[in-house]
Amino acid sequence: MSHPRRAAIVGTGLRAQLFTQGLARREHIDLVALCDPNQTRMAVHNRLITALGRPPAATVRPDGYAGLLRDVDTVVVTTVDALHDAYIVPALEAGCRVITEKPMTTDAGRCDRILDAVDRTGSGLTVAFNYRFNPVHEKVHQLLRAGEIGEVLSVHFEWLLDVRHGADYFRRWHRYRSSSGGLMVHKSGHHFDLVNWWLGSVPRRVYGQGRLAFYGTANGHASGNARDYERAHGAPESASDPFALDLAANDQLRELYLNAEHEDGYLRDRNVFGDGITIEDDMAVLVTYASGATMTYHLTAYSPWEGYRVMFNGTRGRLELEVEETQWADPGTGVTAGSGALHGDVALPNSGGARIRVRPLWAPPREVPVTVVHEGHGGADERMLAAMFDGVTSPVDLANERDGAHALAIGLAANESFTTGEPVGLPG
Repeated sequence: MSHPRRAAIVGTGLRAQLFTQGLARREHIDLVALCDPNQTRMAVHNRLITALGRPPAATVRPDGYAGLLRDVDTVVVTTVDALHDAYIVPALEAGCRVITEKPMTTDAGRCDRILDAVDRTGSGLTVAFNYRFNPVHEKVHQLLRAGEIGEVLSVHFEWLLDVRHGADYFRRWHRYRSSSGGLMVHKSGHHFDLVNWWLGSVPRRVYGQGRLAFYGTANGHASGNARDYERAHGAPESASDPFALDLAANDQLRELYLNAEHEDGYLRDRNVFGDGITIEDDMAVLVTYASGATMTYHLTAYSPWEGYRVMFNGTRGRLELEVEETQWADPGTGVTAGSGALHGDVALPNSGGARIRVRPLWAPPREVPVTVVHEGHGGADERMLAAMFDGVTSPVDLANERDGAHALAIGLAANESFTTGEPVGLPG
C-alpha cells in the first residue's frame, strides 16, 4: 500500500474550509501543516480537523514556509489573491503538486512568474475552477461538444450577484484592487473560464466599460442607502443597515475573524458604503475569441436576485441556460450569514431552479432535463475534490495554469479597457 500523501494548506480563511475538511475526510491524505500569519484562524481550522478524528496539523507562520515544503508533497494555496504567486512558485520549485484557489493570480507579472516556474520545474499546477464541475455546466459542455447548435458564433452572458452576496465583496479585502484584482479577476474569472471551456477556444480581443455605480460613499448617499460607520461590529448605526454583516451572530465568522482581529487588525465587516473602495460593481465586456465567436458579458453586484443567463447562438440554433440561485435577498440572511449562505456553499430557503432550452432552426424548442443541486456550488465542490485528490476519472478536466492564465487575461484586459476606453488585444 502506498503511503498517504502529505499536504499543507496556505491561508486559513472561510474558503479554505472546503479543503481543510475535504482533506481531513480522506484517509489516504495526511493534512500535516497549516500556514497563515494568524494563529487564531489556524486554530479554528485545526478544530475542524480534529472534529473529523484526524490529528491536528502543525501551524506555521509565513516565515517558516520554506521549511514546511521539505515535509509535504502537496500544497493548497487559499491566501489573498495577490499573494498566490509568493506561495505557488516556491512550492513548484520544491517539486510539490500545487493547487490554487481561483484566480491563479492578479496581474500579468505574477502570472508570468507562475508560468515560468511551471515550465522550469515541470511540476503541475491546478486552478480550482469548481464551476466546471457543476452538473448543469457539464451538460451545457456536452451539448455544445455534440454539435447541438452547430458552430457557436456568439455568446451572451449575464451574471447577477444579489445585494447579500454581491455586497460581501465590498466588506472585505476584495474591495481593494491591489489585493483581488477587482471582480473582473476574482469573480468573473470563474465565468470566463467557463466560456473558454465551453467554446474550446481562447480570447483574442477585449473591450470593456466598468464603474463603481452602487457601493461606496458617494453612491450610498445618492441612493439613500448610506449609514455612517466604518465597520458594523459595535456600531449602533449598523443595526438599521440591511447591508451590514453581524460577525458576532455567526460562529464561523466570529471565530475566524472577530476573535482574530487582535493579531492582524483585519476587519471583515466594513461598511459597503464607506470610503476607499477601488473596484467596480457594474461591468460590461465584449470578447472576441480565436474561433471567431464573440461574447458579451455583464456582471452586476447589486441585484435583487442572484443567478445567471447564458445564451449561445450557433449555425444550427440557440442554446439557453438560466439559473436562479436566489429569488430575492432576505436582509436577515445577510446579517447573520457565514460562508455557506453568502457564497453558495449551502442552499437557501428562497433558492430557484435551472433550465436548459435548445431552440433548433426550423423546429420547436425543447427542454433538456437537469438536476439542480444548490449546496456545494451546485454539487461542484465535492466532484472537484474527488477529481483532485481521489483519482476519480471525470468527464470534466481540471483547470491548469494555462486555463488560469486565459481566464485572467480577459479580466486584466477588461480592467485596462475600463481605464483607457480602448479595446485590448491579447497575444496569439
